Amino acid sequence: MDNAIAENVHSSYLRYRPPLEQAIAENVRSSYLNYLPALYSKDEFLKRLLMIFVNIMAPIQWRVDHIELCFDPKMMPEDFLPWIADWLDLVLDENWPLEKRRALVGSAVELYQWRGTRRGLKEYLRVYTGAEPVITEHFGGIRLENESKLGYNTVLGGGRDHCFTVTLELEDTAPIDEQMVKAIIEAEKPAHTAYTLELMRKSDSKSAAGTNSAAESD
Repeated sequence: MDNAIAENVHSSYLRYRPPLEQAIAENVRSSYLNYLPALYSKDEFLKRLLMIFVNIMAPIQWRVDHIELCFDPKMMPEDFLPWIADWLDLVLDENWPLEKRRALVGSAVELYQWRGTRRGLKEYLRVYTGAEPVITEHFGGIRLENESKLGYNTVLGGGRDHCFTVTLELEDTAPIDEQMVKAIIEAEKPAHTAYTLELMRKSDSKSAAGTNSAAESD
């Protein structure tokens, strides 16, 4: 779909800028003559001379007239994506498929609205991995005395404060860069929190589930 849109845009550009030879053969009047005194409008040499500059400047003018295309993730040239991502402080892997990079840049506004939250982190990881992440928050225990009063010698529960676990269950053939996943989490999590990352393949999960079922039946 994106390729078809790009081809239509390119075709529009070609229609906008006729070849110089064709313009001269058809005696196309340069619009630049409108900015000169009327005395020069009948000068055939000047008409042809100005068409050279029209041919040079037309691509620039077309780009300015359609500048919005350079900021639309679905339409912008591929080499614009890392530039825009750098502006937006997004972690963009050049090895990702083009569609995934466009989707991430297109989600930038929503990601920033939820940055530092569970929802924002889940959405970022979903766009990158294609899998739905599970985020589990951990809370410290409640300390009690032997007489069940608040104190310091007994802990009910466990776990570190301000810590969470990210679990990703991926397809067996899905490529994944663990360091990139960690970079995304580091960029999106609240600064005071710590985390652990668990990466699993679906085949491993099924094997574990089958083992647990067999153990319970025994």
